[in-house]
Amino acid sequence: MPQTLRNDRFLRALRRESVDCTPVWLMRQAGRYLPEYRATRARAGSFLAMAKNPEIACEVTLQPLERFDLDAAILFSDILTIPDAMGLGLHFVDGEGPKFERPLRDAAAIAKLGVPDMETELGYVMDAVRVIRRELDGRVPLIGFSGSPWTLACYMVEGGGSKDFARIKAMAYNDPKALHALLSVNTDAVIAYLAAQRAAGAQALQVFDTWGGVLSPAMYREFSLPYLTRIARELERGEGAGRTPLIVFGKGNAAWLGDLAESGAEGVGVDWLIELGDAARRTGGKVALQGNLDPATLYGSPEAIRREVRRALDSYRDGNGGSREGHVFNLGHGMSPDMDPEHVRVLVDEVHAYSRR
Repeated sequence: MPQTLRNDRFLRALRRESVDCTPVWLMRQAGRYLPEYRATRARAGSFLAMAKNPEIACEVTLQPLERFDLDAAILFSDILTIPDAMGLGLHFVDGEGPKFERPLRDAAAIAKLGVPDMETELGYVMDAVRVIRRELDGRVPLIGFSGSPWTLACYMVEGGGSKDFARIKAMAYNDPKALHALLSVNTDAVIAYLAAQRAAGAQALQVFDTWGGVLSPAMYREFSLPYLTRIARELERGEGAGRTPLIVFGKGNAAWLGDLAESGAEGVGVDWLIELGDAARRTGGKVALQGNLDPATLYGSPEAIRREVRRALDSYRDGNGGSREGHVFNLGHGMSPDMDPEHVRVLVDEVHAYSRR
């Protein structure tokens, strides 16, 4: 496996080192907005068929890199691979998203869960990481990822997506011991999963706490933050320049940036509901920041996109004492299927052009 990266500015930014320009990658950069992705999905037959075939997962991972000057690739997979491997019966319903055949509704069901074997039940993910690293051949770093313990638990208890998270919040109030048991086994599984991705070749790792923002402050402190901190502190990532950086991303996490900066993660991803300058001040240079353009900006005109990119880059510098170091440009959440690929090109090119020294 090649050791030398031709473009390492993403990893340098996460170490808060000097870079020639701000690196950029986009959450859901491999997705339905790309016609080549839609063609591959039609050929494969389903989302899960793509995700569980390492060669197809590699093909899809690389598609956005063929179009855009991105500074990182992210493994094509899904955050729900862990609960699927735990036997909950993941499937996707058109127009409704992921569903579980056997959602968790009580302590007895939770007690039966165990950490999956990473090279058997989740071996297809590790095979995909190995194939992608081989095909990238040092072009850019590869990001591996997982859902957070809380976000995974939301899907596992609700049985799919939710508008009000009534079932899991009821469990939090009525049987917190059962919910902590679920979060604990999820945390063990996430640590093992990310470690296996790192061993297979992932060069950076991200935890998606997508639903952390639905919690009240007291509930976030009890049911999300401690488990994110456990991952950041217990996940073996190496030392020095060879350390594999961990990014913790959450929607609605502005109130927790100070705590997340103390978690042990190298980077914190933020959504668009806080100015990057404010996020930089709250984290005090302890972590790199990733974000935070509103994805809906991509529905704007090319000039509007350029303007908002510049605004975000300037905001980070303003909050970081004029320094550009320690920033990875990204969206504040994932892209949508109806976005224009040419608008993505405008965004990526403007990040590099405006931030270049």
